[in-house]
Amino acid sequence: MLANRWARDFEITQDDIDYLMNLLLEQETPMTTRQMAKVIVEQQLEQEQAEIDAQYSNTRAYSPAETYAEGDRIVFTAMELATATVAEVRTGNNPDYGDFDVIAVDFDDEQHNLPDRHREFASALQQEHELSHGEDENPLATQTDIEADEILNVEDNHVMRVVHEALRKNESLKRVAGYWFPEELVMETDIGVLHLSEAVLDINGGGPMRTEDIISEIGGIGDAPIKLQVFSLNLALNDDDRFDEVGPAGEVLWYLRRMEPDAVRDVPDLLAYTPIEYDDELLSDEMFDLETELDDEFTDIEFEGRLPQATTTIIYPHRRAGTLPLNAKNLAIFPPGRAPRIYVELIDKEDGEKFNGWVVHDHRYVYGLLDYYTKHRLPVGVFLTVEPGEEEGQIVISHEGYKPRTEYIRILIPDPKKNNIRFESKKRQIGAEYDDLVIIGVDDLDGVDELARNLSKRPLASIIRDMLNALSILSPQRTVHATTLFSAVNIMRRCAPGPIFATLSANPDFIDVGDHYWKLSD
Repeated sequence: MLANRWARDFEITQDDIDYLMNLLLEQETPMTTRQMAKVIVEQQLEQEQAEIDAQYSNTRAYSPAETYAEGDRIVFTAMELATATVAEVRTGNNPDYGDFDVIAVDFDDEQHNLPDRHREFASALQQEHELSHGEDENPLATQTDIEADEILNVEDNHVMRVVHEALRKNESLKRVAGYWFPEELVMETDIGVLHLSEAVLDINGGGPMRTEDIISEIGGIGDAPIKLQVFSLNLALNDDDRFDEVGPAGEVLWYLRRMEPDAVRDVPDLLAYTPIEYDDELLSDEMFDLETELDDEFTDIEFEGRLPQATTTIIYPHRRAGTLPLNAKNLAIFPPGRAPRIYVELIDKEDGEKFNGWVVHDHRYVYGLLDYYTKHRLPVGVFLTVEPGEEEGQIVISHEGYKPRTEYIRILIPDPKKNNIRFESKKRQIGAEYDDLVIIGVDDLDGVDELARNLSKRPLASIIRDMLNALSILSPQRTVHATTLFSAVNIMRRCAPGPIFATLSANPDFIDVGDHYWKLSD
């Protein structure tokens, strides 16, 4: 593909950088890496086109059937568009081909010339020849028909990376929120402007607010074009710890850091995860399949591209914290991690109610769903679906609801004084589709929290053993599914399925009875 080949050979020169600097100075408008890369690519394409036009001006595509005269310019399409000048024309002498001429040519590129004489080709040939047919009127069409966007969209983004690195090394440029501008033209933003910006955000609930809206409310920061004012204020806010840039890709939004939810600035205890080393050779193929199916955010699952929607089973720590795991599927829905915290608008698909949401990429969760969970009385194990909204930064959330009905579910009953875990099957009103292997009810939240603190130093195998023993009471066969164990263990300690499955496989206390069911050894 021509775009791939062009991108692979792309290089940026000092002349290109100088051209960009002059463009920024003339327009007084900050530009993104992509915008500047496009400018350079378009300029290089124009230069190449001019060179091609000059090289192939007044040329004719070579055909054995055509007649040529001395001085004619020819392009040989079968020789990678090599160009040549006719040096001599003589009559051919081969009875097998009838009457024809022979042209001697001098190639512009010496590598096509012979060391001691001109290369010769037939012309004015009367007989049929494969080169006499099928030539395009413009043999250069496929060589020059390429757009800058095609090159920039090449999969490995080589051009973008080369341009970005060149811009980063240029000490006279400043970058903020994805935009570049010469430092010498950045407007001075004093402490008074920053205090006013803080006050504006405070009055507006902490944010999020567009930079343009902040500038409007403080009455501007000078007479420069609005784009330069925006860039200058963005740069100043970015250097001040009071302000947090939380916009999704392509949009700059500001929030007061002190007014962000606690669970956004600091990871909730329920979600705090300490990786546990384990030997993945202990996992069978079936375990790997189940691990992938559970799609825990701390399981490394490779997934590329975007999805129209994604459905996740909500386990206890996320239901309790009002969060959604940023697992492989959900990463294909939510905005990518341009900033540590990204503000999104969560929209209830059922009635359109909106909730403030936060994507916390570093710790792999989305915060802001507690009101939604509570509003619909959703249980642990509910199937939650997310999909992009109509506008950038909007995420639509939904679940399969039905008229609440009484169902028997597992209820965890903690006894923190004895560090004991017990499960009972009790009736509860449920009004949403859920995973029967994951659902676990908890009535005594304080008791569960105290018990979790008491067991925090316990080895994982000990917690699994206690859970398996307590859950097995609910089964006539005294067996428990690995998914249910994963759900139960995560009430006491945040843990990915991999370490749990490896512990089940390695520890002789646990017996695999098939189909992911386990029991304690006698």
